[in-house]
Amino acid sequence: MSLFIPDFDDSVVVRAADAEVIRSAPDSANRLLVDSDAVGGALSSMRVTLGKGANGARPHHHGRSAEMFYILDGTAQLLAGERVVTAERGDVVIVPPGQQHAFAAAPGEIADMLVIITPGVERFEYFRHLERIRYGKVPPESLLEVQELYDSHFGTSEIWNATRGQ
Repeated sequence: MSLFIPDFDDSVVVRAADAEVIRSAPDSANRLLVDSDAVGGALSSMRVTLGKGANGARPHHHGRSAEMFYILDGTAQLLAGERVVTAERGDVVIVPPGQQHAFAAAPGEIADMLVIITPGVERFEYFRHLERIRYGKVPPESLLEVQELYDSHFGTSEIWNATRGQ
């Protein structure tokens, strides 16, 4: 195991009013809090708010980073490897590098989560890319071209599809 020492010299403060908000649906949003470059690669962080039963991210994995989900409010369903975990307010779920995961609000529930990826990966542009897809500015297939850049590799999961009714 190698030791990672982030390279930044000053504290980082992000005010709620200054966080970039990217809407994925009228009642769902990603609040981009801290990107990797601001903290010398230590982490990337965002707040994900999902409306009742809304899907978040489909099955994927990160080859170089672990991802932590802290449930601020509501109830989330998270794919963690080969199992689906239901997490409620105050629960934490952490998936290691290479483990497939996904997340969504539980049926009939909202989910509000703090998400931290460590070590950090430049993620803000990834969410801007998703927004461009949502508005038809680039095709969905364009994500396949940037999987390595954003360390977000897509997969499939029968258990996730069965749980989510997809």
